[in-house]
Amino acid sequence: MSDLLVGGVFVPGFDNPLEILLACHGKIQTQCATLRMLLQHLSSYGCDSQARQAAQAILRYFDTAGQNHHDDEEQDLFPRLLATPNAEVHELIARLLDEHKVLDAAWQQLRPLLLAIAEGRATELDVKSVEHFITVHDRHISLENTQLLPQAAILLDHMQLEALGRSMAARRGVVFSNRC
Repeated sequence: MSDLLVGGVFVPGFDNPLEILLACHGKIQTQCATLRMLLQHLSSYGCDSQARQAAQAILRYFDTAGQNHHDDEEQDLFPRLLATPNAEVHELIARLLDEHKVLDAAWQQLRPLLLAIAEGRATELDVKSVEHFITVHDRHISLENTQLLPQAAILLDHMQLEALGRSMAARRGVVFSNRC
């Protein structure tokens, strides 16, 4: 079995990199839900300690794990898929890379606003920036979950998936373990 039971939840191992990417999408959606709740919280309670902590957690996630996730795709997964002769997947990756630019721009717009909340310098977030950030992530994640990851599971062999998992583990400073 490649998954570990951590805190009552099964967490995929790096020997199952496509499941890790899928799990990352779930974590991104959780952070987006926290962001939406933060928006509501700020309107009711202002920039209290809970608001600052939520903003700090969102910043920490997207500055580290979120960036690692994009790197996993852009530096490791996409090149492996582009090496296949599947034109449909090549077009999908071109679209996803364009969307990554949109996601990055949305983060660059939202990040300073969250930083101001985290530091207690602001009491509100721009609703349009928050909604844009969430919307572009939802659309992107849906496309990757329904099209990219299923295609990757078909097109990549065991050796390619293992190399992908090893690279993802190394990016995070984790020792790769092939747990069977």
